[in-house]
Amino acid sequence: MAGYRGHLAGATAFYAVYLAGLALVYSVDQAYLQFSDVELVAYPLALFGLCLMFGLWPDVDTNSKGQNLFYSIFFLVDVVLIAAERFEQAAYLGLFCILPAIGKHRGWTHSPWAMLIIPSPLLALPLLVAPEKPFAGLPFYGAAVIGYFSHLVMDGLVWRLPGRRKGAGW
Repeated sequence: MAGYRGHLAGATAFYAVYLAGLALVYSVDQAYLQFSDVELVAYPLALFGLCLMFGLWPDVDTNSKGQNLFYSIFFLVDVVLIAAERFEQAAYLGLFCILPAIGKHRGWTHSPWAMLIIPSPLLALPLLVAPEKPFAGLPFYGAAVIGYFSHLVMDGLVWRLPGRRKGAGW
């Protein structure tokens, strides 16, 4: 089981491989030319941030740096929703936020289906905002899943890492 530094290091390593794969895909037909110079820097940084965040997300079910980070973000978003009188959305966010806390550590937040479902809003939101670009969210979803997967690997839940005991497994 890795601590938060181990999870950040694992997410960084997995992200490097993911970014290399994206660079290869975008270079095949020079698709990268569609992006401005700012976007060529901003998108990889945003993807890296997502990868790091989702590398910490599964530990939101226990007292951890990840839990502190995410609950701080959730609190700020909830305050903004309440200030904007979006009470229904604030209530749904509150409901969503307590779900990890009512489960056990290494419960549903450390499962393969959660790895695929939790980041799914990154696929759905761009579809709602820009339906003419149906795959716009795919790189962001991929970065989140890669970060999540790195967490499961670092915890030994996918395969046994040298010197680590076997986790719950799949």
